[in-house]
Amino acid sequence: MEIERPFYLNRLLRLKDNGRIKIITGMRRAGKSYLLFTLFRKNLLQKGVPEDCVISISLDELANARERNPVELDRWIRSRLKKDGRRYYIFIDEIQFVESIPNPYLPSTEITFVDVVMGLMKLPYVDIYITGSNSRMLSSEVLTQFRDRGDEVRVYPLSYEEFLSVWQGDIRFAFNAYCTYGGMPVVQSLSSHEEKSRYLNDLFRRTYIRDVVERNRIAKDEGVLEELLDILSSSTGSLTNPAKLSRAFASTEHIQISGPTISRYIDYFMDAFLLEKAQRYDVKGKRYMASPYKYYFTDVGLRNARLHFRQQEPTHIMENVIFTDLRRRGLDVDVGMVEYNYRDVAGHKLRKNLEVDFVVNRGSSRWYIQSAFRMDTEEKRKQETESLHRIDDSFRKIVVLRDAVIPWQDEQGILYVGVEQFLTDPSLLGE
Repeated sequence: MEIERPFYLNRLLRLKDNGRIKIITGMRRAGKSYLLFTLFRKNLLQKGVPEDCVISISLDELANARERNPVELDRWIRSRLKKDGRRYYIFIDEIQFVESIPNPYLPSTEITFVDVVMGLMKLPYVDIYITGSNSRMLSSEVLTQFRDRGDEVRVYPLSYEEFLSVWQGDIRFAFNAYCTYGGMPVVQSLSSHEEKSRYLNDLFRRTYIRDVVERNRIAKDEGVLEELLDILSSSTGSLTNPAKLSRAFASTEHIQISGPTISRYIDYFMDAFLLEKAQRYDVKGKRYMASPYKYYFTDVGLRNARLHFRQQEPTHIMENVIFTDLRRRGLDVDVGMVEYNYRDVAGHKLRKNLEVDFVVNRGSSRWYIQSAFRMDTEEKRKQETESLHRIDDSFRKIVVLRDAVIPWQDEQGILYVGVEQFLTDPSLLGE
């Protein structure tokens, strides 16, 4: 099944031949290789680039194990370059498989993939594209070594709009299917629940968990990782922190594991792009809160498969879908907190905290977004919008509903819109 991904393809085309390294990141099997090796390569060939000027290597394939040595990788690529006046496009897939090796000339230093890429970048006739499934390849140290010469393109599983482009069922059930099985590209070619469930569970066991265990050398704690994923899956969209998760392990699993260890393991999942964290932001105090956080899955289908599709919580799943789509658009997303003081009937001064699901920022622009699965009574509407009413700035406020509605604004200027339109109409955020 060929899936067009114009959002990412157009981004690569805009960055083409700009003299910088294009770094395509995202979780494994989300479509990075397909984007680069199929869609982008086809575009180059259609524009007249000769086939032998597109040099590609996939480092996660056993046949290319030798080139996981940075010196061998450099030699392999340079052997295919010719100074013949033509421009060459270099595609290196899953570059995190390249191991660092001791520098034989300076034993106190190492040779890494950064040395390979920076060396090739000095050639005026090459344009370099690399993919990676580990965010640590973009750590501050690596970016410093790149000397701000790279452009990141973060690839997510299919957005709802992309999902609709290949959906073949009744359109009335499309959103429910997306919320159940997610947007992993291969899932869209599978027909039965059993096939989809098996594929998603195999991805967890054979790809993501194995990668985390092997990359971080924590085989002895693989069972703890499995349990942690189950707990995080069950608490999607709920505020938590490592200390709270540590207590959950002690009470329900009878396992003693420290908060710092849990924090480190969660970082491993985030490094693999499985999870993203949303911090709490005090809207009126204009400051970040240290804890707790919310964790969201990059793909809700993986989250549901982890729980064997038993805990189908539509409110939290819709919230997860909205969060991921906002992040896909390149927006910064926090969980908002609005604090205010009031007096009870007895005249006692009290303090109350209200939550805004998402405080969304891009540069100087901001949006406050509330995910409300249902708002079928006036009391429910007041409850869902109270936090928005207590924010006195002029940024746009949006309530996203599960049901399809004609977008409308109330007397306070709050916009109400259905989730499917919100996910497919970027103009709602002025994009």
